Amino acid sequence: MDRAVGILGIGLMGAPVARRLAGARSETGVHDVLAWNRSPEKARALGEFGVEALERLEVVAERSDVLVLLLADTAAVDEVVRSLLPHLRAGQLIVDCSSIEPAATRRMALECAQIGVSWVDAPVSGGVVGAENGTLAIMAGGEPAAVERARAIAKPLFQRFTHVGPVGSGQVAKVCNQMIVACNAIVLAEVVALAQASGMNASVLTEALCGGFADSIPFQILVPRMAAREFEPVKWRVRTLLKDLDTAVLLGESTTSPTPMSRAAAALFRRHAEAGHEARDPSTLVLLHTGPE
Repeated sequence: MDRAVGILGIGLMGAPVARRLAGARSETGVHDVLAWNRSPEKARALGEFGVEALERLEVVAERSDVLVLLLADTAAVDEVVRSLLPHLRAGQLIVDCSSIEPAATRRMALECAQIGVSWVDAPVSGGVVGAENGTLAIMAGGEPAAVERARAIAKPLFQRFTHVGPVGSGQVAKVCNQMIVACNAIVLAEVVALAQASGMNASVLTEALCGGFADSIPFQILVPRMAAREFEPVKWRVRTLLKDLDTAVLLGESTTSPTPMSRAAAALFRRHAEAGHEARDPSTLVLLHTGPE
């Protein structure tokens, strides 16, 4: 049984994940929940929930049976894994919940396998609310035994955990998820702007279209915020969805599968990010069509 879990990356998702794992020790059998972050104060803030903050990656590696990565992008995961490799040991498991490039996932998984460390790519969908409530959807790629081991650790986090194939498949599934979410967000911004420009109270759209074919979780979250121009608190970040759209375009190019909608959405996300909104919530995309706040 895995007794110690190290959480690497205490951001919007990492903090609630660490809190839920710390609160579910009896359910998972985990005894120690450890946390590391580039900004140590974020990890230390979890102390009241029973999470032990560590400032050195090698110490987390040496003390953990399972390492859960919740990092910003491919470069961040690659950098952290490079630092971890000299300190890893056979029998450990890396569960990467970040959203990164499938090819990089396969490369790092192979490097870890050469020293007896298993890898499961397990990106998540459901956002901060899903992490807080334990209702995430997790799409996992890896060997069956490693995936089942990851499932047992992640039990307090998800309402759906699907083994989608070998290593890298989880990241492909997440790219597909983000293509749908990001393209949806762009269209929703157009919808709200068009409704308001036509003299309609756009806030009524949520009630009017709920339950129909246009309904979705992004619709229910984004339309009210766009209509009311309520952009706080940040539930996602523009730069995160842009990064995932760029990954989708690159994956499409490498597989000769065209992604024209995602390419167009990426161009609009990039324009919005370059206007100073990269760290803001995607509900601010409505500003592309309506001008300054």
